[in-house]
Amino acid sequence: MLWHEFTIHTTEESVEMISNFLHEAGAGGVSIEESGTLNKVRDTKYGELYDMPLNDIPEGQAEIKGYFSLELELDSITVTLKQRIEELGEYVDTGDVRYESKTVNEDDWADAWKKYFKPLRVSKTLTIKPTWEEYTPESEDEKLIHLDPGMAFGTGAHPTTSLCLRTLENVIKGGEEIIDVGTGSGILAIGAILLGAKHVLAVDLDPVAVHSAKENTAFNGMQDRITVKESDLLSVFKHQSEGVNLGVTVPVNMVVANILAEIILLLIDDVYQVLEPDGIFITSGIYKNKEHVVQEALKLANFEIIDVNREEEWIAFVARKR
Repeated sequence: MLWHEFTIHTTEESVEMISNFLHEAGAGGVSIEESGTLNKVRDTKYGELYDMPLNDIPEGQAEIKGYFSLELELDSITVTLKQRIEELGEYVDTGDVRYESKTVNEDDWADAWKKYFKPLRVSKTLTIKPTWEEYTPESEDEKLIHLDPGMAFGTGAHPTTSLCLRTLENVIKGGEEIIDVGTGSGILAIGAILLGAKHVLAVDLDPVAVHSAKENTAFNGMQDRITVKESDLLSVFKHQSEGVNLGVTVPVNMVVANILAEIILLLIDDVYQVLEPDGIFITSGIYKNKEHVVQEALKLANFEIIDVNREEEWIAFVARKR
């Protein structure tokens, strides 16, 4: 089967949002390749192995490829994508954006990325294991997240995801009820349960992500402890009032969100509403140039920042509801 391959040359900072744009435009798959230069610092303190080959993408840059059915009108999709990326450039450094397109065979891309996705130790106790890979834990306390991200964002290889998992490991004490906003592949929800959370409500507006999160929840045998809903955070109160089984009772102990900074800024007040007093808000996906903006917004919303974690040029905040 043949597909349109639409390539966007942009910055690593804008990868998450542009990937969402491609999915929303009807892409049947999205691949991301970031800088692989020798200058990139790799954190290996947990024994991580980086199997991705080096490439000639400049430091801080990325190539995002979206794959569209030949039945779709690529010209109109291109116009829409360019407009959205131009608007995104007002908030995020998208760099000198370039576009390319060609026709490719499905066999050339559909499963090619899987050979690069290997078991990855992301924290003291958590290891991400692709469902198609064989792997034996190295110690009794090593916990496995069995994952097939499919077309949803979130493999753990990106700094924002691994940073968020390590932050969860430091914060979860056991028995928490948590809402995972923008769950993607469900990786954070699964990690939270492995770390001792009682139940996680995982919400996402993207039906592709919801499908992926449900599949990964099943892979890990956590259907009774993770509830996946196609929803936004604001609708959680409505669902609860209508008697919908959410698996958690609002207000909850903790909210985690690994989302672009601009979206976090829009969510802060809603997060405050769904958290109990002294509840914890963990937010990642924040690039260094947005750190102070998010920090000030959290303070203005009556959150107390109790910890700041960093990986490469990304930041995760741990904030407590006053």
